[in-house]
Amino acid sequence: MPSTVLVGAQWGDEGKGKITDLIARDYDYVVRYQGGNNAGHTVIHGDKKLALHLMPSGVMYKDCVPVIGNGVVIDPGVLIKEMAMLQAEGISCENLKISCDAHIIMPYHKDFDGADEKRLGENKIGTTKRGIGPCYQDKVARKGIRVQDLLDEKIFRLKVQTALSQKNPILEKIYGLHTYTVEEICDEYLPYARILKPFMAETAQLLNEAVRNGKSILFEGAQGTLLDIDHGTYPYVTSSSCCAGGAATGTGVGPKAIDRVLGIQKAYVTRVGEGPFPTELSFPEDGGTGQDAIDGELLCSAGHEFGVTTGRKRRCGWFDAVIGRYAAEVNGLTDVALTKLDVLSEFDTIKVCVAYECDGKTYDYFPMQQSVLFHAKPVYVELPGWKGIDITGCRTYDELPENTCKYVEYLEEVTGVTMSIVSVGPDRDQTIMRSW
Repeated sequence: MPSTVLVGAQWGDEGKGKITDLIARDYDYVVRYQGGNNAGHTVIHGDKKLALHLMPSGVMYKDCVPVIGNGVVIDPGVLIKEMAMLQAEGISCENLKISCDAHIIMPYHKDFDGADEKRLGENKIGTTKRGIGPCYQDKVARKGIRVQDLLDEKIFRLKVQTALSQKNPILEKIYGLHTYTVEEICDEYLPYARILKPFMAETAQLLNEAVRNGKSILFEGAQGTLLDIDHGTYPYVTSSSCCAGGAATGTGVGPKAIDRVLGIQKAYVTRVGEGPFPTELSFPEDGGTGQDAIDGELLCSAGHEFGVTTGRKRRCGWFDAVIGRYAAEVNGLTDVALTKLDVLSEFDTIKVCVAYECDGKTYDYFPMQQSVLFHAKPVYVELPGWKGIDITGCRTYDELPENTCKYVEYLEEVTGVTMSIVSVGPDRDQTIMRSW
């Protein structure tokens, strides 16, 4: 089994949790390589749905080693609660490994995140206010506090003291917020160290040794390509490298060790937060009218489109082949898992965006200018649907209705990538493995 990067090929929320959970059993290691608890994967355990925010999905399998890489930013309180939740469900976390080089989210990071969003007003990014961005800012500014710092109380106190000498005046004088003492933070964070110490490891060394020994690794990305700090719809992006290249920097495993890049795409598109979204449909409560509002509401309700982390209603739209082609290029996708195909069983006809139009010009590629993307109008091809036909019981590709197969094959044609996995429902067995 080759080592694989699993990456979201849209704006996140593509159903990565199910696919990761489905294929993780085939890998020796499953590694989160970026993001923090601003991301969420839903996995199925028995008859329950569990939301994972930091824990790699490989934790669901006793023979798999879940690893949190150096590219992740960790809120230790959240991680410990997640571990307790899993253990209460009878799922062991004993194999977990946490990179000593991963950075820690501090209380002031969350304060800054919320305050900055409030200050931006209508120009807000739409963050989850969990301190992810400010933590990455400190990392890049070389002022961050890492997991390994928890192991030495003297070093931890010194770093906290240095940080507070800069953060407190800003919190107090600019934002009018609560300030912190060193003791206040140490009283909260040093107990975390005692709980997490057994799981801390030199994960880059661990994973490279695994590669040398012929072990397989699944690199599990959070968010999606269009939220990547470099390649996404900047500035309405996250603060880390969501694309496949981030797997190398976020784990310390070189790109030569990666054999496969599996993109995850919904059969339509959703987005949480602010920013451009060319195929977005409207909602009635936002003033939407006509067929667009009907289709948007139906996609949201049939797809249960609410954020795992935020609970917010997701913005919904038709499949966008322009970003599909873009994601294939910047990630080097070898194949795609198409999710939530069953949701489209609600529609008589289904639209696919094949290009954008803006100021009289047609773009069949992802435009480099932010202003173009904001004003882009989708160019649609409309395909016949399979309304009323329940495909959730199909287990082979040949069992799917003719129009369903034509839809899948059209998406392959316009994105240039083979769809090796087709998901027709939320459960593990509601998956068609075309060429895995």
